[in-house]
Amino acid sequence: MATRGNDDVTKSMNQMNSGNNSAMINHDDGGDGFNQEMRPLEKSKSKLNPMAPEFVPTYVAAGAESATKNENGSRRRRRRARPRPRRRFNPCEAEIEQVRRTVFVSSIDNRISEEHLAALFLSCGPLVDCRICGDPTSMLRFGFVEFAEEESARISLSLERTMLGSHAIRVVPSRSAIAPVDRRLLPRSAAERERCTRTVYCTNIQREVPAEEIIFFFESFCGKVLCLRVFDNRHYPTCAAFVEFATSESAVAALNCSGFVLGALPIRVNPSKTPIILGDFRSRI
Repeated sequence: MATRGNDDVTKSMNQMNSGNNSAMINHDDGGDGFNQEMRPLEKSKSKLNPMAPEFVPTYVAAGAESATKNENGSRRRRRRARPRPRRRFNPCEAEIEQVRRTVFVSSIDNRISEEHLAALFLSCGPLVDCRICGDPTSMLRFGFVEFAEEESARISLSLERTMLGSHAIRVVPSRSAIAPVDRRLLPRSAAERERCTRTVYCTNIQREVPAEEIIFFFESFCGKVLCLRVFDNRHYPTCAAFVEFATSESAVAALNCSGFVLGALPIRVNPSKTPIILGDFRSRI
């Protein structure tokens, strides 16, 4: 009886093993079919661009775009352009000495002319040049005063907070020299120097004021006008003019007209450093 029971158990186990083997065979057949179905998909994926934007992160794509091909086909990265070194300005000894003799003056009333500014600093020593700069429509401007000696420039620093017009000026050592006048415009002969003494430089003139009104204004207060040349720059709301009188006394009287209203703006009158040059000054080589 026991032997018969063991035979039944062995037979049942053999049946189970045969079922598992058949299941495994069927699974293998299913695996081959699965692989056959996946092969077309794998083939289609192999044709895709792996560096396409939808597959590659932005930081990786940026690095890949920076790599370029040279003529031989090898890949290399672009070199970043190095900033060019700034050119250092090395002034000569004469320019350094000129800067030491120059002071910077700020908070200058717009009614003050170069003649008035030079008269104030003349008490410190002989002057070489005096220049007022700045926006002609501004209430305050700045200027430079160059002395003949360095000691005079140091003495002029004591004029700090001196009232000139309606404002107290500021005086400090200058960091730059006065820009020189174009040599082609300077007087070359005795006749041109004599004309320069009879000429004034007028600024802050309203653009709408005609030349006839400018001549009538100066002839009413100063004297006969021989020549007038107006310079109209579209980049500025005002214009400037050179006025040449018949006598040097009339030019001196015109300096007192600085601050007078011509049209709707107060004008500024300064002595001219150059005579009126008719025609193209570039021909004066």
